[in-house]
Amino acid sequence: MAEYFLKSERIGFSRWSEADQDRIWEVFGDPELTKFVGGPFTREQVRAALAAQIAAQTARGIQYWPLFLVSTGEFMGCCGLKPRQQPEYFELGCYLKKSFQHKGYAAEAARAVIAYGFDTLKARALFVGHHPENQPSRTLAGKLGFTYVRDELYPPTGLKHPLYRLNARPAALAPRQP
Repeated sequence: MAEYFLKSERIGFSRWSEADQDRIWEVFGDPELTKFVGGPFTREQVRAALAAQIAAQTARGIQYWPLFLVSTGEFMGCCGLKPRQQPEYFELGCYLKKSFQHKGYAAEAARAVIAYGFDTLKARALFVGHHPENQPSRTLAGKLGFTYVRDELYPPTGLKHPLYRLNARPAALAPRQP
């Protein structure tokens, strides 16, 4: 079982390492999971993404952390933060393998990341964006309390994606303790 630095009721958060080449490929090598973010990606692009995730963790203490089902240790996908232009501002992202979608895991993981962002990283604001056709992400942003800000160009797709902001973490979003 992986060692978790953060846990929610059902999900354990770990950190990427160079040994995770195959694991990250399960997520970012999946054309269906990456169709809204500029995919499909090549092995080389996914290797570069892993290196960038590891570098972000070293430099800023953030990445799209690998997720594991606590009860079985099964790899689920990733969820975490990436930096925005201003310090203390981060963007939330979540990618779940198909077998873990539509079971409440994305909301649970995102709530844990939101709490970590505000409580541990002392973020001033969190942002989330999504492809204009990605209705589940739009719904999740609203469920989590994010407010629409504007449409913003997302270079990997060449489209303007809706962008949402969360300034403060309402108590209702705090993760439940296992």
